[in-house]
Amino acid sequence: MNRRQRLMTTLRGGAVDRPPVCFYEINGLDEDPTSDDPFNIYSHPSWLPLIELARDSTDRIVMRSAPFRHHALDPLAEMTHTETWHDGASRFTRQTVRLGGRTLSSVSRRDRDVNTVWVLEPLLKGADDLEALLTLPPPAPGREPDIATIVETETILGDSGIVMIDTPDPLCLAASLFDMGTFTVIALTQQALFHRLIERFAAIVWPQTEAIAAALPGRLWRIYGPEYASPPYLPPRLFEEYVVQYDTPMVNVIQRLGGFARIHSHGRLRAILDLIASTGCIGLDPIEPPPQGDVSLRYVRERYGAQIVLFGNLEASDIENLPGDLFAAKVRQAVDEGTAGSGRGFVLMPSACPYGRVLSPLAMENYRTMIDIVDRL
Repeated sequence: MNRRQRLMTTLRGGAVDRPPVCFYEINGLDEDPTSDDPFNIYSHPSWLPLIELARDSTDRIVMRSAPFRHHALDPLAEMTHTETWHDGASRFTRQTVRLGGRTLSSVSRRDRDVNTVWVLEPLLKGADDLEALLTLPPPAPGREPDIATIVETETILGDSGIVMIDTPDPLCLAASLFDMGTFTVIALTQQALFHRLIERFAAIVWPQTEAIAAALPGRLWRIYGPEYASPPYLPPRLFEEYVVQYDTPMVNVIQRLGGFARIHSHGRLRAILDLIASTGCIGLDPIEPPPQGDVSLRYVRERYGAQIVLFGNLEASDIENLPGDLFAAKVRQAVDEGTAGSGRGFVLMPSACPYGRVLSPLAMENYRTMIDIVDRL
């Protein structure tokens, strides 16, 4: 059974020779050790063995989005002015949107040695800014997805893995316009107003999801954003309002057209697992173990494994910090719990990956341990 067959058989609920193992963002294709971009952390030689291990030995799931010709997912893109500047080892980006007599702005920062972006200033600072945004005419969704990059990636991967179509849900697009504190206050106290913002994005996301799913049937999808409404940020009743109500149509159309919808939600799951399952999704990640999460993988497998392929549940911090013998025990536990009894399938996977310029020898050893333990199966 080759790696692509193993993944697709797992998604379909069939029997496989061993559980797939995936390093999540690290796939051996998107990391370029030869690039001289000063913000490319993968140019450090410590990353090369992991890049090669991911390329040669993992069941590769490569994330890709499908842009639309002559259209941006962000409805503010056409009226946004962007400027970028450097200060020391950091790159800053400011985006400015003018709405009549009102100016909205956001600022983000990226450091050379850290592969992440910090939002220093959110675009929307409160309900007044949101009201101003909602005065804009609703944007029209894109109609013609550009699938060339996805098809090209699938050709490069061959039988070593699959492409996973990556998309935010309407909640993600809405909540990410605020800082977390402002978002939770508005979502809790001004629900009708916040629904108007989500509906604005849903009017774009829903038809575009259908267009992509029709052009690329049978693919795995990752829908990210539900964690914004998970405990402790919002109560389960609002997870049902802000996630189930808007993500279920996405799941339905993806799977009606032969695809496989996977919900991405970090953190606590116990109180919302029934709601996640009610969307009809057939995948869930990363199912973080306690204390980051609040359920064991065995708990999820026993209650939801007949419907849902489980992706997880190794914590990224454990890869970087746990001594080899303790990390090996975590891997064995994840495999045992993820494959216990009957169920649709399990993919061994971390919750994220290291994002510093230098990959430690311990992290490299722990990545090898994931492969070694699964290979012995």
